[in-house]
Amino acid sequence: MTMPRIPLVEPGTRPELAETEARILAERGRISLLYQALLNSPPIAAGWERMLTAVRNQTGLPADLRELIILRVAVLNRASFEFHAHVPHARQAGVPEAAIEAVRQQPLAEVFGPRERLVLELTDAMTRDIEVPAALMARLQAEWDAQGVLELVATVAAYNMVSRLLVALDITH
Repeated sequence: MTMPRIPLVEPGTRPELAETEARILAERGRISLLYQALLNSPPIAAGWERMLTAVRNQTGLPADLRELIILRVAVLNRASFEFHAHVPHARQAGVPEAAIEAVRQQPLAEVFGPRERLVLELTDAMTRDIEVPAALMARLQAEWDAQGVLELVATVAAYNMVSRLLVALDITH
């Protein structure tokens, strides 16, 4: 493992972080390297934890689709920490091993069904090109209501934020 580009905050060493650390532990069961880096800024760590908890645990997005999005973003952005951290979550959500491996491929393998392909197409468009073509958005809107479309887009956006921070700070598995 390389050393991250900023110091990591050892959990339990800064009393002013106790409440934030307790929330992170309650939601995630541990304080990962990502959160140890984020704890350098208490407001960022607290806001990050609240936002990512909402995106990951409080939306109506099926867990398997969410984890496919996260894995694909990690692949596209070369965020190995994010990919390896989410493989167990993908398995728990019922994503088959073949799909976990196939998410690394370009073009995407035929292992994915139409709904998964649509979500991964959105992930690729947002991650690579930023803009989502109107035809793709129309296909998404035909499949999901406004809340569903927003939750898909927010998940892709949030995990692009995560992966870009991990890569910039050289936080690897």
